[in-house]
Amino acid sequence: MAYFQDSKKQIETLRIKESVRILAIETSCDETAAAVVENGRTILSNAIFSQIDMHALYGGVVPEIASRAHVDKVDRMVDKALSDAHMRLNDVDAIAVTYGPGLVGALLIGVSAAKALAFALNKPLIPVNHLEGHVSANFLTYPDLKPPFICLVVSGGHSHLVEVTDYGTYRLLGRTQDDAAGEAFDKAARVLGLPYPGGPLIDKLADEGDPHFLPLPTPKPEGLYDYSFSGLKTAFLNAAHKMTQRGEELRKADMAASFRYKVVSALCEKAILAAKNEKTPALAMAGGVSCNKLLREMMQAQCVAAGIPLFMPRPDLCTDNAAMIGSAAYYRLLKGEAADLNLNAVPNLKLV
Repeated sequence: MAYFQDSKKQIETLRIKESVRILAIETSCDETAAAVVENGRTILSNAIFSQIDMHALYGGVVPEIASRAHVDKVDRMVDKALSDAHMRLNDVDAIAVTYGPGLVGALLIGVSAAKALAFALNKPLIPVNHLEGHVSANFLTYPDLKPPFICLVVSGGHSHLVEVTDYGTYRLLGRTQDDAAGEAFDKAARVLGLPYPGGPLIDKLADEGDPHFLPLPTPKPEGLYDYSFSGLKTAFLNAAHKMTQRGEELRKADMAASFRYKVVSALCEKAILAAKNEKTPALAMAGGVSCNKLLREMMQAQCVAAGIPLFMPRPDLCTDNAAMIGSAAYYRLLKGEAADLNLNAVPNLKLV
């Protein structure tokens, strides 16, 4: 109780401090990351340890392996983040951490580390939603970007269209009714025999193929701004099975291009429609799938045609990292928000 009361008092001082430096930790899935961010906009350091090689053998993320790797690496990433920022632990003003959504074991490692640091240093603890972190990556790439705007959040587990009405305030416009776009890409990659992680490999292979090779269906979910990729994935799987049964060699580049084109077309169509109908000042993207080459090109072209300003984080800030968590945490701090030492992981945490 004494810690939390002191933390709230510190936050009142930090809200008017000229320079606020937040040490952030991110361990929601298979990246162990720590960063130092100043005033929510300036990255002083951004240390990341990727576990991809550990999980590639199994064709996907193994939660137990991910958790054990976080235990081994989280302190090292914190040390590296501080070293890269030329700071000591006592120099930071607050500690931020992702507390959901994600793998519960992985999240608990980061939350436990952050709570220990916050208590030992007697610094405020700022809990951050992982998806809000992805949205906030735009603030790190575009220092002048401010709400309101609409953001397409596309990752391995999420496909959301949200209106960012203010810092930390969101209105859900649409979401996937089944598979997320990133999940669909990974499943299509497995059909083609591509190793994990499949999404980036589908993107690369598709550059060599014909996007109109396969007559795949156009997803038509009921919600005006909703997405659906399950039927598209099933149609792709069935097409591959039929080709195999006929003894035909899979034209992998053409199939990858066809699948990518349909997924990206659906993502762009609904995002542009929402931006027009809601009369938003700008459209942004976030999440790992926003690295997709065709998605960035098609969204840019359609936004230019529609006269809608488009914001896309740098590719290295689209995938999981702690800098985006530090950015989101700053705006939570400005609202006077902090957690006590009872903070727990919430694997199914929702953004809205």
